[in-house]
Amino acid sequence: MKKTLILCLLTGTFFSFTRLKEHLYEPQYIAQLREAYSSGDPNKWEAPHLDEGVKARYIEIGSLPKSSFPESNPYSEAKKELGKLLFFDPRLSKSKQISCANCHDPELGWADGRSLSFGHDRKNGVRNSPSIFNMAYHTTFFWDGRASTLESQAMFPLTDPVEMASHEVVAVKHIKRIKGYRPFFKEAYADENITLSRIFDAIATYERTIVSGKSKFDRFISGEKDLFTDEEVLGLHLFRTKARCVNCHFSPLFSDQQFHNLGMSYYGRKYEDLGRYKISKDKADVGSFKTASLREVGRTAPYMHNGLIATLDEVIQMYDAGMPRPKPRKDQENDPLFPTTDPLLQKLSLSKEERAALKAFLLTLSSPFKRERIPQLP
Repeated sequence: MKKTLILCLLTGTFFSFTRLKEHLYEPQYIAQLREAYSSGDPNKWEAPHLDEGVKARYIEIGSLPKSSFPESNPYSEAKKELGKLLFFDPRLSKSKQISCANCHDPELGWADGRSLSFGHDRKNGVRNSPSIFNMAYHTTFFWDGRASTLESQAMFPLTDPVEMASHEVVAVKHIKRIKGYRPFFKEAYADENITLSRIFDAIATYERTIVSGKSKFDRFISGEKDLFTDEEVLGLHLFRTKARCVNCHFSPLFSDQQFHNLGMSYYGRKYEDLGRYKISKDKADVGSFKTASLREVGRTAPYMHNGLIATLDEVIQMYDAGMPRPKPRKDQENDPLFPTTDPLLQKLSLSKEERAALKAFLLTLSSPFKRERIPQLP
């Protein structure tokens, strides 16, 4: 009797999970999800699966609002055009061979398609170049958040010995020697005075105009309900629920702009990178890196701060497994800085079909390719 009862309970549990899985893939259920997500009203969406500590700061995913420019550096067309020239001009660098566009190529999703970027004298850097798509919406910059504005961000690659290897004075001197720049500065700033702050302000102004167009996702949630395949609808739903992606990749930017340890700091080993800790000196930040935006993610491989993951399939598989959870060696057992993988990362147990659906949805976050006209330099 007891064995029969246990068998019945187990069988009932099995059928319960089977029905749950069948329910998830039922055409009727997908149709309901399609109606909700394409309604234009996020209040009709199922509640996202969020950890308690995320709920207070959660912002729903959606379309990007119109970008804005800071009062300290207002927009003008002339300033944008000057910034574009400077962005593509290698004469800011020591060798006069490295421009901003070397690591942020518009043909490569405004990244460079490399695991690690190279710069002056072909030296390799230590981190992957993030795309500069949608920088107007970010509040911190670099994988470790060392810059708080786009204007201040520009100084770091300019003076980094592995990147442009220049100096503030040298960069300004190089540009001042080019007579053809004078009318561009006069148009943007009312006089021909060329200064470092003006150079950075102009570059930042141009970068703020590099914004994603309407993606398939944006169009779908705005009412084009037949635009998504059933697989993409399911992927969107998994992204917000079972796959737990929105715990870090929320808001229209698909990033919480926070710093998380994904277990990939290589602490105490070759290729060690302590991430945010180098800036904050807070031991809780050891091995933590900024959450990348997922907009245009299909165009910006390879992935992670070190560019070690080549494809979206591999990224999804690693998150499905809960990401690496390194254990200290004997000599590290009492090390107060030994990093811990963020508890937001959990084993997901996604099926093959669910992983495929998640990838299909992520690919909808890319906007149509728009060719950038490379300017003729003065």
